[in-house]
Amino acid sequence: MAANTQINKVFNDPIHGHIEMDPLLVKFIDTPQFQRLRNIKQLSGAYYVYPGASHNRFEHSIGVCHLAGQLVSLLSDRQPDLQITKRDILCVKIAGLCHDLGHGPFSHLFDGKFIPEVLPGTKWKHEQASKQMFDHMVNVNSLRPVMESHGLVCAEDLLFIKELIDSPQHQEQETWPYKGRTEEKSFLYEIVANKRTGIDVDKWDYFARDCYHLGIQNIFDYQRSLKFARVCEVNGKMLICTRDKEVFNLYNMFHTRYSLHRMAYQHRVTNAIKNMISDALVKADTHIKIKGSNDVLFTISSAIEDMTAYTNLTDSIFEQILHSTQPELDEAREILRNILCRKLYKYVGQTYPKSKNTKDDPRELARNVAEACPENPNVILSANDFVVNVVHMDYGMKEKNPINNMYFYSKDDPTKAIKIDQSQVSQMLPAVFSEKLIQVFCKKTDDESLKVAKEHYQKWCKNEGIPASGPNILLEDERRQ
Repeated sequence: MAANTQINKVFNDPIHGHIEMDPLLVKFIDTPQFQRLRNIKQLSGAYYVYPGASHNRFEHSIGVCHLAGQLVSLLSDRQPDLQITKRDILCVKIAGLCHDLGHGPFSHLFDGKFIPEVLPGTKWKHEQASKQMFDHMVNVNSLRPVMESHGLVCAEDLLFIKELIDSPQHQEQETWPYKGRTEEKSFLYEIVANKRTGIDVDKWDYFARDCYHLGIQNIFDYQRSLKFARVCEVNGKMLICTRDKEVFNLYNMFHTRYSLHRMAYQHRVTNAIKNMISDALVKADTHIKIKGSNDVLFTISSAIEDMTAYTNLTDSIFEQILHSTQPELDEAREILRNILCRKLYKYVGQTYPKSKNTKDDPRELARNVAEACPENPNVILSANDFVVNVVHMDYGMKEKNPINNMYFYSKDDPTKAIKIDQSQVSQMLPAVFSEKLIQVFCKKTDDESLKVAKEHYQKWCKNEGIPASGPNILLEDERRQ
């Protein structure tokens, strides 16, 4: 096989500086399927609250690819006995580059709100679409021979890349669940999407990138984590560990995740706008036609079944609806106009449920709020006038402390993996690692309707035996309006 003489391409990134990309990675970047990510906002509705949050999935994916390459290359240089090959490094980089190919319009809004609304009961997630889009990208752009020219074995390495993007099972099972690489390379599955600890380069990039664009201070230093990462054997598996003295830095990492949710991702105005965008997409769903394979037309929701159609589905759907003239899109169009004119769904209140086991069905909760009718209301409100968001916030592993799954090593014996109990770190660390909030909004924006909506909400809270308002942390800053 002739040596590949192509040179790397350099991307200038505001977070990581000058990033060098292998020629093979550039081939993936220069496809319609990857370029599509330029038109999908990383933080969807948050852009309408934080004006700087205009970044897209495109640059995030390049950043994850860069950090994945840095981490796997450092491990290879630091521990040659791991026998990390050039194939391994390329596959990890490609997985980092392609891990978010499956995101729909407005990122998590699409698979977290819109799809469950129009396809109730579906288990579809963007990770599944990422693998489908990756296969589609390789096929329609004839990338197999290009991959082979760079030393990859297509059948095995294509499977490995998809396993890295979305691990089908947890790797701590008794039998090794993966086919792309053997158990000796188990640590490679912890670089892009780490289901064991939640510590991976995907988070490292979006913490730094989102904080930068939101104007929020990032207290987590991923560069230190890169410096101290090494692989140790734990119960027959090779896992990524870090220095014992880095344990507090990791708590800072998960606190950063929580803070971003509290301050930005679940900001009440962000959620009001996400609710409105989702409602507009629901109303427009069957009236928008997207061309897919063999010129078959798909709706917004059914486009997930065809990657040709899905390639054409981006945030541009907002403008398509907004500037349409179809009478069938009148309601959807009006909702989007209201977003631009700042006539948003009105915030009614926020509270904690009495129990973490409270049902998460927003429709049922909206009915319950509507049924808690005050005496002689001046305005009659129905369940359709309320929107309820059930907001889950945690350190990434629901009620569990993710650090409990992490292994460390000491400078005295860097080959021995140890665990560090929370009590050994600090007495001021959190005792609880998850919480649930309930946010209530009213679609009617006039003063009288809002007054009655608040009376509904307060009576519902009283009936449920919960406080009528939680901490005032998510109040919008007027300067960000």
